[in-house]
Amino acid sequence: MIVQAVKMAWKSIASNKMRSFLTMLGIIIGVMSLVVLVSLVSGTTESVTDQISSIGSNLLTVTVQDDKGRPLKLADVSELAEDEEIEATAPVAQSSVTAASSYSEESASLYGTTSAYYDIQGMELYAGRFIKNIDVENHTNVAVINAGLAKEVMGRMDVIGEAIKLNGTEYQIIGVLAAKDSDSSTTENNEAYIPYTSLIRLMDDVSSDVTTFCASAASKETLDDAQSALTTALLERFNQDEDAFTVINQSAVMEAMESVTSTLALLLGGIAAISLLVGGIGIMNIMLVSVTERTREIGIRKAIGAGKGTIMLQFLIEALMISLMGCAAGIFLSWVTLQIISGVGGEDMNYTLRLGVVWISIAFSMGIGIIFGIYPANKAAKKQPIEALRYVG
Repeated sequence: MIVQAVKMAWKSIASNKMRSFLTMLGIIIGVMSLVVLVSLVSGTTESVTDQISSIGSNLLTVTVQDDKGRPLKLADVSELAEDEEIEATAPVAQSSVTAASSYSEESASLYGTTSAYYDIQGMELYAGRFIKNIDVENHTNVAVINAGLAKEVMGRMDVIGEAIKLNGTEYQIIGVLAAKDSDSSTTENNEAYIPYTSLIRLMDDVSSDVTTFCASAASKETLDDAQSALTTALLERFNQDEDAFTVINQSAVMEAMESVTSTLALLLGGIAAISLLVGGIGIMNIMLVSVTERTREIGIRKAIGAGKGTIMLQFLIEALMISLMGCAAGIFLSWVTLQIISGVGGEDMNYTLRLGVVWISIAFSMGIGIIFGIYPANKAAKKQPIEALRYVG
């Protein structure tokens, strides 16, 4: 009986192709909205999470707003790492410079720091070495550059021992960081790292007072303890003023970001679900028209013995088929749309069809087909055979 009902439903859909397509259009748009929007949010969330995770989940960043007349110096930052809860600390100051060589000249972000910064940030070298403590102590003019700066300004990656000019001052390249995106540096910012003391001499806006530094805990599990130890030490230094500094917990940032994006995904998914409801109303409307058009057919079927359940099943399956066919088309078009977005966006934008969202779309579409198909199906099933046979349309 179900097979026969499916055949009859398909025949009815195929005999009114344009009307069936327009009915499906609401479901197609709804499914596309749901799948594409949620997949975009999920893809963006994963990308940002991966970037944060690559830095490390045991990272703490401290910014001093008011030093209370007791500014932090390099030695003070190093002393903070002596606490058993804190694994390492490194000051960091940033400025913008012009990086130049005989090959090219580009703007770059210049960071002044110490040797511990490499491990705290989880960096990886392509060649050479990172800054050492001896470089900081001797104010040595040495630099570590990232892959983007190596290719843009130097023209190649193998540049250890060569010179690069930063705001006109010559620095010897001692290290090149590995490229982040599968050895493609086209999307990377131009960055260089020099000893903190060298940056003080190079830039007038950077002083020996440390206003920003990063710290790391031994592991993710001890991050809260490290934050507490760091906060206690800084409160003691800055007269118990909690507003004098800010400690940013990397794990807290990740959790907050995941919470926000999850809420955003639910919000966008809810908005897209409204489109599916509108599509369901379209299905119910067309099914009611179909019931009216096929009144004599219903009368004939009932006259030759078709029961109420048989008639109801026929129209319910028809509504369900329209909904699921629209869902299938919507999922396919969603996949095409995501491929186009990924292709246009480049390597740093890779959005894929989320299997979980696909199953949600299928389940929701089935629910829409059944819910909005019940009333027309019930109306068809309740028609009296004599009245149906007398109907002339």
